[in-house]
Amino acid sequence: MMSQMLLAAAAGLVGTAALAPETVLPLPPMGFNNWARFTTNINEAIFVDAAEAMASRGLLAAGYNHVNLDDAWSTKSRAADGSMVWDSAKFPRGLPWLASHLKSRGFIPGIYSDAGTLSCGGYPAALGFEEIDFNDFVAWGFEYLKMDGCNLPDGSEATYRQVYGRWHQLLLQSESRMVFSDSAPAYFSGRENLTDWYTVMRWARKIGHLARHSADIVNYPDGNAWNSVLFNYGQHLRLARFQKPGFFNDPDFLIVDHPSFTLDEKKSHFALWCAFSAPLILSADLASIRDEEVEYLTNRDLIAINQDRLVQQATLVSSDANWDVLTKSLENGDRLVVTLNKRGSTADLTVSWERLGFSPSALRRAGDVSAKNLWTGKRSKISAQESGITAKGVPSHGTAVFRIARPASPITPTGLIFNTNSLKCLTDDKSGKVSWAKCNGSDAQTWKVRPDWHINSLLRPNECIADAQGRIFSSRSGCQSEAWFYQITGNLVNARTRLCLTERTDGAAVAAKCGYELNEQVVSLPIGAAVVGE
Repeated sequence: MMSQMLLAAAAGLVGTAALAPETVLPLPPMGFNNWARFTTNINEAIFVDAAEAMASRGLLAAGYNHVNLDDAWSTKSRAADGSMVWDSAKFPRGLPWLASHLKSRGFIPGIYSDAGTLSCGGYPAALGFEEIDFNDFVAWGFEYLKMDGCNLPDGSEATYRQVYGRWHQLLLQSESRMVFSDSAPAYFSGRENLTDWYTVMRWARKIGHLARHSADIVNYPDGNAWNSVLFNYGQHLRLARFQKPGFFNDPDFLIVDHPSFTLDEKKSHFALWCAFSAPLILSADLASIRDEEVEYLTNRDLIAINQDRLVQQATLVSSDANWDVLTKSLENGDRLVVTLNKRGSTADLTVSWERLGFSPSALRRAGDVSAKNLWTGKRSKISAQESGITAKGVPSHGTAVFRIARPASPITPTGLIFNTNSLKCLTDDKSGKVSWAKCNGSDAQTWKVRPDWHINSLLRPNECIADAQGRIFSSRSGCQSEAWFYQITGNLVNARTRLCLTERTDGAAVAAKCGYELNEQVVSLPIGAAVVGE
C-alpha cells in the first residue's frame, strides 16, 4: 500500500523537478492497442496475432513497435496479497509470458490500469494499490502504462491531481523507464468552463509522456468514424502549446478498419495525426486490414513528419467551411503544409507563400521552391513568381500534404489566433478595429507573430495589434511599441500594460486584467511562436 510519506509527496505535486525526462519518450509512440476494435473482448491471441501481423506486413519495420493491452485483462477480484490477477482463461500463458514474447519479437509491451476504484469496464482498479500494481507491472515486463480515470472518489481537479500524483512519485522513484500515458485531461474536456481542462493538461505534461485529452474515438463498428475523427481533431487543435519533446497530446487511436470510413477519410486521419506528431496507435484487426491500408500506414514520408525531432504540433493557417490549412516547421528547416478538404466534392486550393510563413520577396530572389507531395512521392519545382503552392484535385474529406525544402526565406509563425473556447478567430479590419468573428479563411484572420513579438495580419502588414486604452486596434505605432508574449496558460499578454487579449461577449477584442485560464482569455497561436512559462 501507499505509505503516508508517498501520499504527502503526491499531494504536493507538481514542481519543476518533476518534469518527465525527454529521454524516456523523445518521439511519439507508434503501435497497437485493442480497445477501439475489440473493447473488452480480448485474449492472448489478439496480441500475439497483432504482433505477427505487424512484423510480417512491414508495420514493425515502419516504426510501429508498441503492443498495448487495454481494459479487461484481469479477473474481477484481486489476490489475497492485493495483487491484480490476470484472467488465465484469456491469457493461459500469463502476462509475463506475453510481455516476454512481445519483446522477443521486437516490440515494447504495454498494460492498462485505472486510477479509481474500478476500471471503465468494471474491473479492479488501482486506487489504494498503486505501489503494488506498479511493482507488479514492472516485474511482469511491461514498459508502457495507460492510466484511465474512471471512478475516482469525486470529479474535482484537485482529486485527480492528488491521485495521479501518486503515480508520478512512483515513476520518479523507480529505475524503470516506464512510459506513462495519462488519461486525466479527458475527464475535464467538453465542459462549459474549460479552466480545469487547461489546468489538468498543464500538470499532465509534467507527470507523464502523453495525455489523452478528450472523447474516446468511436469503437468498431458503431457510429460515424469521420465525425468522431473531426471532433477529436477539433479538440486537439486547441492544445498545441502543451506539446514538446517528451510529451505528446493524444487525440486517440487510428481506427483503420472502421466500416463507416472511406479510404480518403482514413488517409486524412493518418495524415493529420502525422502532422500533429501525435501518437500513432492502431486499433484494428491488423491481420485483416487491406493492403492499401498498410500502404498508407507505412508511408515513410508521412511517418518522418510524425517522428520529426522538433515534434511540433501543426496549427491552423486558415479555416473556413470548406478548407483547413495547417503548417509546421521540421528539424532540418523544411516546412510542412497540409490542406484538408471538408467539402463534399473534389476541389483545388492555392495557399500563398505568405500564409506559409515565407517572405515572398526573399523567395523571388532565390528562384524556385522545391516541394514534395507526400502522398504521391513526386517532387516538383515551383516558381517563386507563382502566388503560392496549389493542391490540385483534393478529394472530399481528403488531404494534400507537401514538404517544402528549406526555403531561402526566414520563417515567421503565421496563422490563426483563435479563442480555444468559442473557436472564434481574431479578425482585423481595414479601419484597424480588431474583433472576434467566425473563422472565414481571410487575410484579416491570418496573423504573423514576428521575432520581436509584434503581431500583424496579412490584411494590414504594416500595422500591428496594440492596446489602445483597453480596445485592440492594429496600427503603425503598434509595430514599434506593442510587443506581446504568449504564456503556457494560453494568455497573450501585452508587454507594456500586462493586460491579456480578451474576447468580450459582444465580440470586441479588448485588453483586460489577466485571470486564471479564463474561457475568454485562452487563445491558440501559430506553432513556432515561443511559449513562456514552460
